[in-house]
Amino acid sequence: MAATNFKTENNTFRKLIGNGLTYRIPRFQRDYSWSHDEWEDLWADILATLKEGGEQSHYMGYLVLQSADDKTFDVIDGQQRLTTLSLIVLAVLKNIQRLVDAKNEAEPNTQRLNQIRQTYVGYLDPVTLIARPKLTLNRNNNNYYQTYLVPLERLPQRGFRASEHLLRKAFEWFDKRVADYLKASTGDEGKRLAQLIEDVSDRLFFTVITVTDELNAYKVFETLNARGVRLSATDLLKNYLFSVLDRGGETDHELRNLEDRWEAIVGRLQSENFPDFLRVHWNSRHSFARQADLFKTIRTRVTNREGVFQLLRGMEEDLDTYLALSSPEVSEWSQDDKQHASVLKTFRVRQPFPLLLAARRAFDAADFTGLLRAIVVISLRYNVIGAYSTAEQERTYNAVAERIAKGEFSQLSPALLAMRNVYVEDRTFRAVFAEKTIRTTDSRNNRVARFILCAIEKHLSGQEHAFISDAFNIEHVLPQNAPDGWADSAVRRRTAWCIGWAT
Repeated sequence: MAATNFKTENNTFRKLIGNGLTYRIPRFQRDYSWSHDEWEDLWADILATLKEGGEQSHYMGYLVLQSADDKTFDVIDGQQRLTTLSLIVLAVLKNIQRLVDAKNEAEPNTQRLNQIRQTYVGYLDPVTLIARPKLTLNRNNNNYYQTYLVPLERLPQRGFRASEHLLRKAFEWFDKRVADYLKASTGDEGKRLAQLIEDVSDRLFFTVITVTDELNAYKVFETLNARGVRLSATDLLKNYLFSVLDRGGETDHELRNLEDRWEAIVGRLQSENFPDFLRVHWNSRHSFARQADLFKTIRTRVTNREGVFQLLRGMEEDLDTYLALSSPEVSEWSQDDKQHASVLKTFRVRQPFPLLLAARRAFDAADFTGLLRAIVVISLRYNVIGAYSTAEQERTYNAVAERIAKGEFSQLSPALLAMRNVYVEDRTFRAVFAEKTIRTTDSRNNRVARFILCAIEKHLSGQEHAFISDAFNIEHVLPQNAPDGWADSAVRRRTAWCIGWAT
């Protein structure tokens, strides 16, 4: 494994956990969050494998583990499934315990209970009743899991976290389903419960990917995401940052502070993509990093508590600007800044975001507004009309952002000079625009066309119109089903000339 850094194999639940291996949910992994919908889906899948003529096996998806010794594994992705399966095992054990308490074949059922526990749950010390578990949950859930659920104790309901209540409710839900399953068939109840565990462990299987460290886990994450398997880059980075503090022996107070501030950032982003925000933030302060290299870059640069909190403070500082660029209509920016940001949003241009974050921190209000307007002009000419490759443009923006972050540029003029290579000159722009076709069947293109026409109107008549207003309908100007040759080329050339002046 050391040579390849990761390995992949298909394992049944029995092979995965029915041996001497142990699994740990990283301390700062997210809490248990599955609820009724997921419980019902999993139980339906299990029942489908048990009925006569049903499927012989059920695929549970990818499981990403991290291990240095192939004995103890950190669960990078798959903790909700593993935790829920362990609760199903505990629910079966609870039903066997009821048989023992009712003196229903007490001796063989006690043997079954102990064997299943040792195989799938872990050793329970007979004196202290403290578990030596196969599965350890995160710091918020493990105490409840080991203290109450694993020993099959009475489950208290007051004074616990929401995720701990979910653990309890999940156990109770599956406890009832197992009891119902037992009532639906006849025969030796203890044997049927034991057989249920046997069937579940043999018929559920995973694709298990085992990696050696966080960097390889992130590479796996990138690959799986490209295939539509959703892991969480946000959680992966969060776990790494928390582990930096944890191995440094920092106090719980600092850990809680980091968690609260982290969750506040993620909460404010809401539907926005955290990895995108992180990359925009990072590239506004450092050398250019591709999305695929970002985790490796941060892991190399952020290695101690000072680095962790410096990254956190920087993200907090840049968050308002990022959100204003992403949703200008609800920002508190000036009307001019909102207008320019709305145009960029219409153009779907995000390459200049790192530059704009850097400028927002360093420029005065007038220069920032000037830069926003210049970016709109460049974006129209380079991205919308020219449709040139954005690779060079993105690196140019980042180079200027880095110089702003280093204090080399503190005003608009030198920044604009440094971006000359991505400004499309008038002659080239007019030639390209004269041949440009914008198909307005797409809603985004429709708004772009309205922006262009409103800009022409402003240049010709001096009247300003809000291109985002639904009061304007380009169908009256450019019918979508117009006959061939409808658009006169002379009109298009005049439009190109006008828009060149207007911008």
